[in-house]
Amino acid sequence: MVMEEGCQTPRSPEAKVGMQVEDLWDIQEPQLSPTEKLNACFENIPVSDFPPAPSNQVIEIKSDATLAEAVKLLSQHKILGAPVVDVDAPEDASWIDRYIGIVEFAGIVVWILHQTVIFLFFMLFLSRCSKQFHTLQSEKMEGTAAFDFDSLITGAENILSPALAAAVNGVSSPRFRSMHPESPTATCGNFFETLTSSDLYKNTTVRDISGSFRWAPFLALQKSNSFLTMLLLLSKYKMKSVPVVDLGEYKIANIITQSAVIHMLEECAGLHWFESWGSKKLFELGLPLMKPNNVIQVAEDEPVLQAFKLMRQNGVGGIPVVESGGRRAIGNISIRDIQFLLIAPEIYRDYRSITAKNFLTSVRKYQGEHEKNSLFLSDMVTCRRNNSLKEVIMKLDSKKIHRIYVVDDMGNLEGVITLRDIISKLVHEPRGYFGDFFDGVLPLPANSRV
Repeated sequence: MVMEEGCQTPRSPEAKVGMQVEDLWDIQEPQLSPTEKLNACFENIPVSDFPPAPSNQVIEIKSDATLAEAVKLLSQHKILGAPVVDVDAPEDASWIDRYIGIVEFAGIVVWILHQTVIFLFFMLFLSRCSKQFHTLQSEKMEGTAAFDFDSLITGAENILSPALAAAVNGVSSPRFRSMHPESPTATCGNFFETLTSSDLYKNTTVRDISGSFRWAPFLALQKSNSFLTMLLLLSKYKMKSVPVVDLGEYKIANIITQSAVIHMLEECAGLHWFESWGSKKLFELGLPLMKPNNVIQVAEDEPVLQAFKLMRQNGVGGIPVVESGGRRAIGNISIRDIQFLLIAPEIYRDYRSITAKNFLTSVRKYQGEHEKNSLFLSDMVTCRRNNSLKEVIMKLDSKKIHRIYVVDDMGNLEGVITLRDIISKLVHEPRGYFGDFFDGVLPLPANSRV
């Protein structure tokens, strides 16, 4: 029930939003389908009515903060990403000039790994060229002017950007030379411990990696935009969170996350519009959308970096870990878990290879020692096809997660359901709805009609 017993006041701000939808639902044209009704309802509610995020989740990171400082800040506030403020922007700058993007755990790790490989190959190339050149010089006739190749190497380091220079100084030693992210050495127990102690990690600033941010420069909603716009950005357009800007204050007024939307839906249980949709079984709604053979997954004995690589390549926020040679799911790794490669690299020291399975084992132990009441990674949240959508939403909200795995009676993986799938059954994108909203901001999905 949304109402407390004997009281006509919503039990939460989220429930108040649900009651707005209920009031609008009752006045919609009877010939409209449930989805068309909900589209109209959410289109008439501004995002300014969405409850504000907890203050500890609305943080900003200064552009001159180091990657190490950014990781620490994100970890302390238990968030995946935060907007970056340009410290050189004037005080009266508009919001679009004030922010340079959103930096995330995943972006930091991917950038570090890519730069490490580039720098190591670059330095190895120069080193080999120098050796060959000195050999040739020794064969020249006495009195012939010599070319100082060592000066060329020094000069190359001097003209590199601050980020490149930090990497050359910090990760050009022999101990790094075999640490390609896809090699066995890159998944050994001391790889990330060595990496997080390097100058590359300590000296590179958030501003230095701004070109790798997903949004350029920033994708945000205004307070007057609708709930429907917000829901479509989170679902079809795969945003993890949606900033809402205050044009008058030139700053972010709220950040709407996937978890917040799941909680809003959970708080709407009992309302007519919600029950007409949420009481249906998953199989009745055509969920899960993806066939078992198409579910992206990683075997327990594969390197954990393969899991994060698959997430990036396929644009997904998490993948299941399955038994080698089978389909039985034993755990889940999500994009948020990438933080443990940076904030606790010492827990893998005793491993010759950081596989998906021992990643789960190590992080479970770490969380048990440092984070009480936390959801262990290996505690995979599952459901069955005959569960109702309401039951799924309740589970997602109680565990504060974004995806749930559908399994059969034997625990074999049958599919995955995310918030995006849920929203796709709640609302749809009208033809031409976004117009030129995305022009120059981000690539559109292949099946977009806008």
